[in-house]
Formats: sequence, C-alpha cells, structure tokens
Amino acid sequence: MCLAIPGRIVSLDPDEPGEATAEIGGVRRRVNVDLLREEGVGPGDWILVHVGFALSKVGEEEAREQLRLLAMLGEDGVPEPDPGGGEGGDPDATY
Repeated sequence: MCLAIPGRIVSLDPDEPGEATAEIGGVRRRVNVDLLREEGVGPGDWILVHVGFALSKVGEEEAREQLRLLAMLGEDGVPEPDPGGGEGGDPDATY
C-alpha cells in the first residue's frame, strides 16, 4: 500500500520553479509541487506528499485528521533512513 503523508508548505524555491520546502512530520524536506501548478500552492498550504511529489492540496482539518490516523497506525512521519543506511535521511533530499 502506498501512503501520501500530509505536509505544510514552508516556502517556494524562487530559483527552481516547481520546488518547495515542506514540513513533514517535523522535518523540512524538498518537495516537487509541479503537479499542483494549475491549482496553485504557497506557504501555509497543506499538501499530500508521496515519494517527494505533492499529489494534492488539502484543508488543514483533513491534513490533521490524516496525521491523527497515521499516528494511530504508527506511521507518524518518522524520517526514513537514507539510502546509505544512516538514520534520518538528508533534509535537502527529495523523498
């Protein structure tokens, strides 16, 4: 099963259109927001992220409910190990 994790956009990258920084599970990560170009996203917006891509924009209430459900399942946004086997991953990497 694939999960999309809620995250909140912190900033858009002015040098790389389609790239943003989002806070996901307390960790800031680079996210590709090109799929939401027509809808438009900006700082403060909640998005659903899967493998580094923002798939959809959601309201804060829906995002918080999904975070609550993920926490119940034990999928509360713990950073994934990096490909090199270390803990926590690279905050600048696109996941």
